[in-house]
Amino acid sequence: MPSAPRLATLLATWFGCGYSPVAPGTAGSAAAIVLAIGLQEFGSFPVWYFALFAALLFAPAVWSAGVVATNVGRKDPSIVVIDEVIGQWISLASAPRLNWRSYLLAFVLFRLFDIWKPPPARQLEALPGGLGINADDVMAGIYAALVLFVAGWFNLY
Repeated sequence: MPSAPRLATLLATWFGCGYSPVAPGTAGSAAAIVLAIGLQEFGSFPVWYFALFAALLFAPAVWSAGVVATNVGRKDPSIVVIDEVIGQWISLASAPRLNWRSYLLAFVLFRLFDIWKPPPARQLEALPGGLGINADDVMAGIYAALVLFVAGWFNLY
């Protein structure tokens, strides 16, 4: 993709995770979890920072996803996984505590809601360009966050 700006491609593919030959969206989600574990364990970031990180990444994600989609000529190319990173971090932001169970549950819940796309997530995909690519994953992250929060409140992990 020589015509795509390098920065847009780097961001949209989440530093190459989108080029995974198998399940690139899952690879992007896994990369988001690994980075979150590093930030939490070594940086001691409060859990709500993940919502802040997702919010700060949203505008660059919309831009980069839109650029890459235009350059490859597809509405939502599978190599674009920055949307999975945002959704995954949103799901983590609601965890009452972070441990291996909460990371695993956040990962599974986000992937489930991202694939299932209950309303209005599926409808959000219809938004134009990079906004549509990212908005459905934001909604999937919100759904996962709600379930993760309730599960944590009942001490299920």
